Amino acid sequence: MEYGLYSREDLKKEYEKVLKEYESLKSKGLKLDMSRGKPCSSQLDLGEELFSNISGKDCIVDNFDIRNYGLLEGIGPCRKLMADVLGVKPSQVFVGGNASLSLMYGVLTVAYVNGLRGCMPWGKLDGFKFLCPAPGYDRHFAMSGDFGAELVTIPMTDEGPDMDAVEEAVKDPAVKGIWCVPKYSNPTGVIYSDAVIERFAALKPAAEDFVIMWDNAYLVHEFRGDYKPFPDIISLQEKMGGTAAIYEFFSTSKITLPGAGVSCVAASEDDLKGISAHWGYQTISYDKINQLRHVKYLKSREHMLEIMKKHAEIIRPKFDIFVKSFEDELEGLGIASWTNPEGGYFMSFDSMPGCAKRIVSLMKEAGIVLTGAGATYPHGIDPEDKNIRIAPTMPPEEDIRLAAGAMCICVKLASLEKLLEK
Repeated sequence: MEYGLYSREDLKKEYEKVLKEYESLKSKGLKLDMSRGKPCSSQLDLGEELFSNISGKDCIVDNFDIRNYGLLEGIGPCRKLMADVLGVKPSQVFVGGNASLSLMYGVLTVAYVNGLRGCMPWGKLDGFKFLCPAPGYDRHFAMSGDFGAELVTIPMTDEGPDMDAVEEAVKDPAVKGIWCVPKYSNPTGVIYSDAVIERFAALKPAAEDFVIMWDNAYLVHEFRGDYKPFPDIISLQEKMGGTAAIYEFFSTSKITLPGAGVSCVAASEDDLKGISAHWGYQTISYDKINQLRHVKYLKSREHMLEIMKKHAEIIRPKFDIFVKSFEDELEGLGIASWTNPEGGYFMSFDSMPGCAKRIVSLMKEAGIVLTGAGATYPHGIDPEDKNIRIAPTMPPEEDIRLAAGAMCICVKLASLEKLLEK
């Protein structure tokens, strides 16, 4: 029966019962950190080969000694591998260091300092705006905020961002870009529908230097079933006639080693030349030895997908634990809803309005750190105080089981407190 149908007396009794469960939980002295979506040690062990799979004799690539300076855009075999994964041409790929976030920041830096496509640098404008589909990725929002952008919330739907809202917003020339995580979106796990992707590919913003920041971080991160093919928005744009600058990002951070992976950005050849011309002032080349290590380990798109099946076997049970706990403990109470993604690294949890911060606080008091409530919205402000991002990948299964049970207790306690306020 739903909590909302309980009499006030029954609510008080339920509250006293759950409060005792919570006090017992606190006495266990738990110390778990689920604040970020990190691979666990078992996943990192899969990339052990990267520490020993090349020697000096391997370093002549396409008649070039990659131990030396040069090849700003990356070595040919790595550009080809990334192009095969994304479905673009190698000439449309720039391979960077270990972090795709650095490449994203690099694009925004060029736009802010130098300007894109011959337009006025954003830093010389009176102000500019960036669209932020929410719930979304906190680091994206913080990055554009770091450049002084006004952050505009775009509602997320089950098919991706509300495209009616996007198409209306881009009529304003002060709107300079949008953040997108198109497959297994962070944190909802939503996969953008074909219709949404086509509307992005056809987008004709008022700003000539409008950028679609297409962060395809989880393109190959299935953990239920086989790889789900995904449209290449860059070639699709050529067919649909859109005019936005599309920058598509990908990395091996959650495939090999987050601290020592390989990232890339794909764009039209003209847009890629525009940004790399400026990046060439800050470095002569990225770590080409690491690029070769990854080519030798990952081998091909098909082999990469086989590696991802091993990752899936490790992380799928952790998501299942949370889903099962929520279904067993919270379903039917009318106080919460949650996603059950088929891939990616996160789950999205919605509490009763006004309860998310309290739930996160209760979890912290019990020794379990979650991503801060509100982090999935621009400026960390969730207008309804209900969304919580769950990142279950790093802790071992036995700890995930404890965390899932603890969260059910904290959700009930916060919800009962809210209901008793009325």
